[in-house]
This record gives sequence, C-alpha cells and structure tokens, in this order.
Amino acid sequence: MDSSSLSPPTSTSPSPSPVNWEALDALVIEFAKSENLIEESSPPTSPSSSSPSSCSSSSYQYRLLILQIRRLLQFGDIDSAIDLLRLHAPSILDDHRLLFRLQKQKFIELLRKGTEEDRNSAIDCLRNALAPCALDAYPEAYEEFKHVLLAFIYDKDDQTSPVVNEWSERRLFELAGLMTSVLRAHLHAYDPVFSMALRYLISIHKGFCLRQGISSPITDLTERLLLEERDLPATPQEGLFEAPPFDEVDIQALAHAVELTRQGAVDSLKFAKGDLFQAFQNEICRMRLDITMLDELIQEYCVYRGIVNTGGSNTSFQRMQLVHKPSVSNQTGSESTLSADFSLEVRCGSSKLADTDMNSLVTGDVSIQNPEAEERYPCGSTVSSHEDCSTSAMYQHKASKVLQRNKSRETGERNKRKRWKGRHEVQVNASMSEEQQVSEISSAIDASGNKEDKYEIMLGVKELANKGMAAEVVEEINEIDSTFFAQNHILLFQLKRIEFLKLVNSGDLSHALKVACSHLGPLATRDPALLKPLKETMLALLTPNEKFSGESLPFHALSTSLQVAIGRKLGIEEPQLMKIIRATLHTHNEWFKLQMCKDHFEGLLKIDLLKQVDSSMLTDTLSKSLSADVCNYTSSQGTATSSSKMNEDCGSPAQVSSTGEIVSDETAILKVMEFLALPRADAIHLLAQYNGNAETVIQQLFA
Repeated sequence: MDSSSLSPPTSTSPSPSPVNWEALDALVIEFAKSENLIEESSPPTSPSSSSPSSCSSSSYQYRLLILQIRRLLQFGDIDSAIDLLRLHAPSILDDHRLLFRLQKQKFIELLRKGTEEDRNSAIDCLRNALAPCALDAYPEAYEEFKHVLLAFIYDKDDQTSPVVNEWSERRLFELAGLMTSVLRAHLHAYDPVFSMALRYLISIHKGFCLRQGISSPITDLTERLLLEERDLPATPQEGLFEAPPFDEVDIQALAHAVELTRQGAVDSLKFAKGDLFQAFQNEICRMRLDITMLDELIQEYCVYRGIVNTGGSNTSFQRMQLVHKPSVSNQTGSESTLSADFSLEVRCGSSKLADTDMNSLVTGDVSIQNPEAEERYPCGSTVSSHEDCSTSAMYQHKASKVLQRNKSRETGERNKRKRWKGRHEVQVNASMSEEQQVSEISSAIDASGNKEDKYEIMLGVKELANKGMAAEVVEEINEIDSTFFAQNHILLFQLKRIEFLKLVNSGDLSHALKVACSHLGPLATRDPALLKPLKETMLALLTPNEKFSGESLPFHALSTSLQVAIGRKLGIEEPQLMKIIRATLHTHNEWFKLQMCKDHFEGLLKIDLLKQVDSSMLTDTLSKSLSADVCNYTSSQGTATSSSKMNEDCGSPAQVSSTGEIVSDETAILKVMEFLALPRADAIHLLAQYNGNAETVIQQLFA
C-alpha cells in the first residue's frame, strides 16, 4: 500500500475565520518595539534589571551581537568572530566541535587570500590551533583534518578537486547559520513572538496548500517572505546523548510542527534538555525571513492602523530612497576621496530618511552609512499610484469638511501615534545641488499629501467606531459619500444596532424604537438574512435596566470592517499583512481539523489570541439574561467556522473521523506515526480503515 495515496479528499472549505485585529496590533507593536523600529512617544525611563523593557532591550542587543558575528563569518573574518565569542560567550568555544569548525574555516580563508604571508599564517593556524583541536573535537574530526590539508595542493578554482566543497563559499554561510543557532539558544536571544508566529503560520499554510492540492492567494507574498534555506541546527554535546527517552507526544508534535525527521526532533529535544517549547523556538528561528520585506509589511500595517504617524518623508505612501553611486576619484596613501552621485527615487521600500533632517539633506552635511545586509526583495505598494479621477473629484469637497472636523477632534489620538524609525538609519552626503534636492523632496511630499488626508479620514472613522459613536460614524460617512451605505447595508445595520443598544442602555426607549423603525426594520425587509439578528436585538427591550460596557459591544470588530470598506472607497487597499494573517489563520484552523487535535504551540506564539473574536453582535451580558434561543444564536455565530471542531487535546483517549466514527486511541495514532513516519492525519486515516488497530496497519504496509 502506498502511503502517498492516503491523503483524505479535499473538502469544501468554510469561509475564512475572523481575526482579532486588536490582538494583532499588540503583537505588531511588541515586534516593532523589540526590533527598535519605532520611537516611543516619551523617553524611556531607566528600567530595573528585572523589568520587561530591560529584558527586551537585552535580547535586542544580543540579537545585534549574533547578527554581527553572522556577518563576520559570512565574509570570512573568522578571527574577529572568535574575538567577539571570547568576549561575550566564551563558553561556546569550550565546545571543541564548534572550535574545530571555526579553525578549519579560518585555515581555508587564509589560503583563499593567496599571499605568501597569509599562506604562512595558514600553516601557523594548522600547527597551533587546528591540529590540537582535531584530536578531541569529534570522532571524524581527525579524518577531516587530514582531508583539508589537500587545500595546499588543489586550487580554489579547480571544480574537480577532492576539496571543492571545502573551498566553497557556501561553507561560510553554513557555519554562520550554525553559530547563529547555537548563540541564539545560549543567550536566549529569540526573535519576537510575532516573527516566530509568522514563520509558523506561513509554513503550515504552504504545507496545507501542497497537501490539499489547492492554490494559495498569497503565494507571491509568502514565497518572498519566508526563505527556503534554514540555518543549520545546533546539536547536543556528547554528554546529552544518554538523555532519558522523551514523551512520544512531544517528539511527534515537534517533528510535524517544524518539519523534522523523528531523529531530528529527538536531537532538538536533547539540545534543549527536554524543554519542548525551547526546542520549538530553536527550530522555528532557524527558518529565515526576508527582514527588509517584513519591515515594510509591518510599517504599512502600522500606518494603516494608526499606530505610527502618516505624515512626513518616512511614511508608507511615499517612501523616499537615496540611491548612492560612489566612485573613487583620488587616492593618496591611506586616505581616499569619494565623489558620489545621488538620485532620489520615490518607490515602495523601507524608509531610508527616517532621521535625516531636511536642512541636512539640503546642505549635504551628513555622512553615508551603508550597513551590509542580505539580498532582499522589495514589496508591492498597497496604495495604487493611479487614482480614480472621478473618485477624487467626488470626495474632495465633502472630505475636506470631514478632515477638518477629524483634525480638531482627533488631535489627541494622533499625538499617541509613534514615529517609524526603521531598522537602519541611512544618512546621505549628497553632491546634488540644493535646488534639485528641494525640488525632488517637495514634489514627493506634495504627492503624498492627498493620500495622507485620505488616511486621516479613514482613521478618523475608525476611531469614532472604536468609541461606539455609531450615529456620528453614519453622519461622517454620509458626508463623504451618500451612496456608501447603499452598497454596504450590513455595516449600516450593525451601526444602527449599536446605536439602538446604546439608547436602550441609557433608558431612552422612545428614540431606540425610532431607530429600529426607521433603519433596522427597513434594512431587515431588504435583506431577510437580517431578520433573525433583528429579533435578537429587539429582545434588549426586555431588560431596559441592563448596563452594557464599551468592552461588551463589538466596537473593535466593526471599526476594522468599516476601516477596510471606507479605505477601499477612498482608494486605500488593506495592508498585505492583513491578507497574510487572514489566509494563514484560516489554513491553521483547517490543518488542525485534519490532525484532529489542538496545536501545542499556538499559546506560546499567541495565535490563540488572534482567533479570539466574538463574531456575534450581541453582548455577553445580554445573551446571559435573555432566552435560551438567544444563547443558541450567539453560540452558533461564535462557532460558525468550527462545525467540525477537533478535540481539544491530542492526548484524548479516542479520535473521531470525519464520518463521526471513533477510529483509535492516541497511543495507536502515535505508534503508526512513529513506525511509519507518517503525518498525523494520514495515521488517523489508515487506522480508520483497519478498525483502529495499529499492528494491523503496520503489518499491511510491510506485507
């Protein structure tokens, strides 16, 4: 029997699950703070050593150190990397396996330089460092030592030599990745939670789409964002080889979460001394993201959600980047004079002028900083450069009134926004004339002004909805476009329902009934699907003294829906990150329905918080005080996307197939997964065919 044919047939997928965008906001802000991408509204106080901000800063500094060591190794500067290791993590070099690899690469890099002096240095390295290390590094080390001596004979350009792999520059990147994995675990310098969650969700999304034979709507984004290569794993030292056996549940959970072999999962657990979550973090951080693209996605999302300022030269509407073209004009001794030509591009990219003062740009009184970075891919802009002229004309006059009201009313909200700094602050020393610079920069800022105003209108509507000011939201939107609610009648129904509930809450039953008669009733007549929620809403009249807090009403969910809709009307597309999260959360749900168990790691990565959305429009307080029918309605709304809900715990005594039959217990599932190296869903599918008998399944496949 061929296990490749065991995949269950693709079923019709339900509509994507809702997303808790406020939880995503919190994760994104935590990521931006951890990576020092945004500037706090107030200067940070001096934290104590045990404060969270201090721990975050320490982790950031360690990550910078690891990145610096990684870069040094990638460029072949082994001595400098070893010096940093001795200074900041000396115990790493006590592992002679790592020290041997470093010294062996140093020997190769000295020979690669090709000078007589470097050749002599290579011989010294061989005698004084590499040979002693080879004696006790690991069993194969001495054979590797003898093999690398052939580099004296065979040239680095000889593609047929027996040491062609030793000469390969790929070895530098492999060594850099290995040392990154080791240092990350040693210093506990893990990436921010959101970064790990994004890797995990995209990885599951790719696997699910491949397994089910379906195309992904976000393939272009995920292929560029999550890179194919991974860092080499850190391996346990010999003293850990005799570790006690690990729980098979942990082994299989880790193996299938990060696509390891069973032995790879066991080794990872050994290195983490049996800590499943630490092993998972070690493995998930080996996956590599395109950091430049990630920063652009984060900035775009922060601007859209009103987390960072929309104004200035460092916004996502007009990202200005200076292109540097240096040429050496003169060189005397150790000094050289560089002349540089600069041109100003307005394109989608990370902000490169975040901290560059306008006067400094004009005078050119700043210096170039060109941090070396890995090759990156640009992301696509989210705001179309081709504006609809009719749309612009329609909104120009009315929107200006709304914008003025928003600016006077929302000054406090804008003051809460943070300033985007970016990962690398690029400064310029330009030879471009002052007139050229002023003209180029002014044109870019003028072009962004109209889009910035549109963002402020959209964010103003969002803030009103967040505060539950439903009547004001309707008024503002009608000012912008009187046809908006004719095309989005469900949003109008939701707003009027909130207005109705607030009036009931305040005791103004007369006005509440007026809202119901003038708006809710006609809308339900137009769309019969709204009749049931209308009936549930009217039940609020039975408890006129019930008090509803702002948190109990669905302000945030509605505000995001309004933001997306009004943004599109204004020509502002939702951020690419929202599309990624929406799609990957949906496939995460579907994947674990196939597995018939709960994700071990969703709590660690805060994925569970992203799914905590009250999709019903009734409050918890109201639903508890009304009839059982109302309770049933809210329950069905809250679980609309979980009709085939999986068991809450992988360790449950029995699993249920898609037909509702109990197919096996957890022990049988794990046994089939272990012996046949099958995914969990395939193991369950096989057991269902053989009455849950693991021995029969194994015998049939080996027969």
